[in-house]
Amino acid sequence: MRRLALAMILAPAIAAATPYDGIYRQNANAECALVGVDGGALRIEDGIFYGVELECRMTRPVNVVDMDATLYTMNCSGNDEVWTERAMLMHDAEDDGIIMIWDGYAFRYSRCPDLDATVEDAAAATDG
Repeated sequence: MRRLALAMILAPAIAAATPYDGIYRQNANAECALVGVDGGALRIEDGIFYGVELECRMTRPVNVVDMDATLYTMNCSGNDEVWTERAMLMHDAEDDGIIMIWDGYAFRYSRCPDLDATVEDAAAATDG
């Protein structure tokens, strides 16, 4: 019984991959290798959104009916503050990216190329 209670307490803290995991450009000229800074990229990994000087745990996912979208409770921290908001994420129908909607704001982010594959491709090109 104690193990079950402990498992129930820890379950929300266990991170899991989301269908939105990846690195995304904040704008067309963003540097994909720099995550979490102005002019860089943002990352979603294992249920955590890493933005500019903030981090949000993406919890309580709810599938949006008749849409390829998910509504999350975002438990965020940054700049010595902690807050909770709701955000909806969906895959971009026109691009290999995502659309993120916060209360009153919508953002379109293009996916960055796989940086590891790019490094491996560059190494293979110099070897061959």
